[in-house]
Amino acid sequence: MNRATAFTREQLRMPFTLILLIAVPVAFIFSAAGVLHDFSKVLGGSLAADAASGLAAGWASAFLSGSLGYFASSSSHGTDRRLSLAGVGPTRVALSRIVASMVLSTIAAFAAFLALWLRTGVVHPWHSAVAVIAFAWLYLGVGVVVGSLVSGALEGSLIVVFVFILDVFSGPGMAAAPAPWAISRTASTVLIAAGSGRVTSPADWVALGATTVVALIMAFAVFAFSARRRS
Repeated sequence: MNRATAFTREQLRMPFTLILLIAVPVAFIFSAAGVLHDFSKVLGGSLAADAASGLAAGWASAFLSGSLGYFASSSSHGTDRRLSLAGVGPTRVALSRIVASMVLSTIAAFAAFLALWLRTGVVHPWHSAVAVIAFAWLYLGVGVVVGSLVSGALEGSLIVVFVFILDVFSGPGMAAAPAPWAISRTASTVLIAAGSGRVTSPADWVALGATTVVALIMAFAVFAFSARRRS
């Protein structure tokens, strides 16, 4: 945990990082909810105004967390190699990096949820909060996996953005029939239900927990494998 704390402080050494984690979700929610609602109509979806605001909160935390996961993993190759050679080991390095990134992505998710609460009010606040955090952790996993496997900053960041855009316009509420490959499908379902005042079914909660855990486990495994190869 000391290493995770050190990695978190490393990311927060520049105050601008913390400002981005808080300001970007707030700006996105207050400006993009109406756009998502309009796009939903064009694509044949059925996204109501409050549900669009909720989905905007999820996408804001997802975009930031995906970017955070990518740059945290891709920019740490040299440091991780030295730590592994010093005896820390790739597994513990990977665990510390993932935990530190989860803390930072949770900050972004909390800012997004707070902005959502201030903008629309939330019928099921705990449901919305869990769904927004799930968005963040799902895309954290995406960013870490891409950052561990793709060394080029341009190529890697474009892959993360491509996955994000594809997911946005093929998920629940946006498309008439959500695509099976939509990464955030379960998180979107829970968040739309919470924004619409509906109760989420137990099956959706199980699916949300399973997909989030799988994303984090995959991120840890790929990061650890990548760190082992670098050591």
